[in-house]
Amino acid sequence: MTSGGASSTAQRWAAGAVRGVTRIPGCRRLLLSRPVAATGFGIATALAFLWGTVLFGRHRRAPGVHVIAGLPRWSFGRGGTTIGAVYLTRDVTSDRVLTHEAVHVTQWRHYGLSLPILYLAAGSEARTNRFEIEAGLVDGGYLPG
Repeated sequence: MTSGGASSTAQRWAAGAVRGVTRIPGCRRLLLSRPVAATGFGIATALAFLWGTVLFGRHRRAPGVHVIAGLPRWSFGRGGTTIGAVYLTRDVTSDRVLTHEAVHVTQWRHYGLSLPILYLAAGSEARTNRFEIEAGLVDGGYLPG
């Protein structure tokens, strides 16, 4: 788990936002509706492609995910980050990791632009974050395997 005020503050803000949305009748259903989620997924994917292209990344297709590799380390989190249908990384592209990231693509498809807030609210510790658990902690490199 990362320490520091910024992470915990962001986590508390995200958790509060999620609680607030669930109190508004119909809001959760609207945000997770197919048209809204699909639009968010498309926007996130387009922005990730743009980010990877501007930074001169190399694009390839893998099962369930577009990979843009060769990026500077500051341009993504941890070993790589999936945004929409795009996995941004420098060189972490094993089959196991790409299987893990393909699950995150499915999550983006389901939650759309709600995913970053939900992910943040789920916590920064991968072993207790429901999105990382669903994607597979071993495949994601969070546990030995």
